[in-house]
Amino acid sequence: MKKRKLILIMGLIVLMVIPLMGGLDPIVVPKEGEPEGRLVILKANPVDQAFRYDVYQKSEKDKEWNFIISFANLEDEMLFDIENGIPVHFRIVALDRDLNVLEEAVTEPVITQAMWFNTKRIVRFIAMILFSGIILYYIHKARKMEHIYLRPIAGLKAFEEAVGRATEMGKSVLFVPGIMDLDQVETISGIIILGHVAKMTARYEASLNVPVSRSLVMEAAREIVSESYLSEGRPDLYNPDMVHYYTDDQFAFAAAVDGIMLREKPAAVFLQGKFYAESLILAETGNSIGAIQIAGTGSPSQIPFFVTACDYTLIGEEFFAASAYLGKDPKLLGSIKGQDIIKGGIMIVILLGVIFESLGLTFFKDIFNL
Repeated sequence: MKKRKLILIMGLIVLMVIPLMGGLDPIVVPKEGEPEGRLVILKANPVDQAFRYDVYQKSEKDKEWNFIISFANLEDEMLFDIENGIPVHFRIVALDRDLNVLEEAVTEPVITQAMWFNTKRIVRFIAMILFSGIILYYIHKARKMEHIYLRPIAGLKAFEEAVGRATEMGKSVLFVPGIMDLDQVETISGIIILGHVAKMTARYEASLNVPVSRSLVMEAAREIVSESYLSEGRPDLYNPDMVHYYTDDQFAFAAAVDGIMLREKPAAVFLQGKFYAESLILAETGNSIGAIQIAGTGSPSQIPFFVTACDYTLIGEEFFAASAYLGKDPKLLGSIKGQDIIKGGIMIVILLGVIFESLGLTFFKDIFNL
């Protein structure tokens, strides 16, 4: 009798200590530290003899349960995306191999909200404030007419030399603003540079020839050339036919420009804009007639051809910064100087990161994970 009582008591203790299997008991909570909200974590206990678990979702806007996904086994944490600010219920259904319902349970409603401030991007926020401050400082400095040193670029310094050479030889200046339309930033940069070159040709009374392959580029180029001649006080030298359209076809345009080079033999050739396979054809032809050639593009694949066949090449950012160098606009000069300082700082930070990581010190990297 005593043994039976003892066994009964021990059984009750075991049942109290070991949790009963079979209850889903699902819990859903918002994911902590998620700046955009939306993400929730669903947890549930596995059910004996369950072959599959179906998960359903229902918000206050829904009339029926919406099936989301099935799991063969319940994971420790199941991540789901919901809409912010709307209570959402989740339902888990445990099924056996014959797809009979063993058990189902519904969670309490869960609501997610986006964070007012993303604490995961503090370093980016500080960097944005710092970078903006540096650029604004140099813009302010440039507006006060203080001297701002910028690294000299040989290709830009050669602009006036090329136009002057054409003037001395009594030959024309050929300017090609690429083969693409105004939706390309390289074309826009090329048109801006064309304005500066047009001022030089107006000042030295040199002949300017601008073939284009897009109608919109033609209109924009004519407008900027007209303004350049007007600003130099020589509107009488401007002729709309300086800028003329040939064709939208890539190689037909290249053939037309090559024809100009071989017939007129310009003393200076500017290739400034967006170029593709025709770049080497144009550059080789210009080289064969002995013209001084200054090329500029943001297309990495075409830079080697220009470097090989042209006298000067504006590479990448040099091409985009050309208008700031030539125009001497305080806002542009200050921006370029500020960006150069920022790039130098980033290079130093990268170098320090490599050194600390090589020494096995992770604190520097952890700063940028805040």
